Amino acid sequence: MAKGPLSRIRVLDMSRILAGPWAAQMLADLGAEVIKIERPGKGDDSRQFGPPFLKDAEGNNTRESSFYISTNRNKKSLSCDIAKPEGQALIRALVAKCDVLLENYKVGDLKRYGLDYESLKQVNPNLIYCSLTGFGQTGPYAPRPGYDSIFQAMGGLMSITGLPDDVPGGGPMKTGPSLADILAGQYAAYAIQAALYARDLNGEPGQHIDVALLDSLIAATSHYASQYLVSGDIPVRRGTEGNGGMPSRMFHCADGDIMVVAGNNEQYARLCAVLGHPELTTDERFSEIALRVVNRRALGEVFEPLVATWQLNDLLTALDEAGVPAGPINTLDKVFADPHVQSRTMCVEAKHALSASGTVKLVANPVKFSGTPITEYTAPPIQGEHTDEILKGLLGLDDSAVQDLRKKRIV
Repeated sequence: MAKGPLSRIRVLDMSRILAGPWAAQMLADLGAEVIKIERPGKGDDSRQFGPPFLKDAEGNNTRESSFYISTNRNKKSLSCDIAKPEGQALIRALVAKCDVLLENYKVGDLKRYGLDYESLKQVNPNLIYCSLTGFGQTGPYAPRPGYDSIFQAMGGLMSITGLPDDVPGGGPMKTGPSLADILAGQYAAYAIQAALYARDLNGEPGQHIDVALLDSLIAATSHYASQYLVSGDIPVRRGTEGNGGMPSRMFHCADGDIMVVAGNNEQYARLCAVLGHPELTTDERFSEIALRVVNRRALGEVFEPLVATWQLNDLLTALDEAGVPAGPINTLDKVFADPHVQSRTMCVEAKHALSASGTVKLVANPVKFSGTPITEYTAPPIQGEHTDEILKGLLGLDDSAVQDLRKKRIV
């Protein structure tokens, strides 16, 4: 079985909740050995982010929340109290044997423990040290705490998400998933790999990577931000409408909702033909892409009653045969029941000692490698599950030393 592309990399994951654990999970999926550091007793805050929680054989809630499960697959867990000198010594001993350290503490918090980058690079000059914070390591907002919805608001995403102000229900809207966290985690994972490349192939030393959730969210506004920077015009909310070819929006069928995107004139012509109104291709309001964008509301008013007469599956079939991009508005149960999604193996199972069934279902990594495929998944670890393995196997401590650390509640 092929090893993952990062199989020789060891990561110390000192992060909690979402952005940092997400980055570490990406590295773990690619084969890195990821050691998750958790506080003795409480553990990662996200363990309590429920319900729902994983159920045990008696039907009782475990301490494994679905939130925690979503961000910690393929890792090992070590309990360690970094507030105590002995815990700090353990972290430094691990740093000496790791390639990467991930943390998402508030700016300056780890310095008081001697676990900041400047301190730890003395232990391991080749260490890649990645800090994920809300506002970054510099700037007037750097000390502030924050959560995903704050960054979606401040970064402009909410201003361009949701229905326009002049329609019922209009106003700024947060996206469902915590995009600032997830995007920051993705940026961190790719930045870490670039830093490893620079270190290992170019002979560079380790370095400190500064990833801010606000920066990551702003970068993700993409062509909306570019629209403002190029024109000075402030983008507006469009509901389900896109910015390119029109129509590009959700419509109501007789028995469900459909998303249709006619991205060019040819697709628009085929859409009109399917709906039985080819004359709409020569309507002076809609004959070109730019005209359809300007007149998109009028276009929607024309198409809404036409689409409403169709059964959802019939229209999906007709549009597919005509080569017009379209898809149903799926709930997550329908997503994972979709035969295409199943063929792409986007849901996997891993053994879990606490689960009633003995396994837990996980969302798979979406990347498919031809030479180093991601084929093995381990369940998110029970808190402290690998403490003995790491202390004895990696750090070489004997039973007596481990028992002493437990007695002092260091681990």
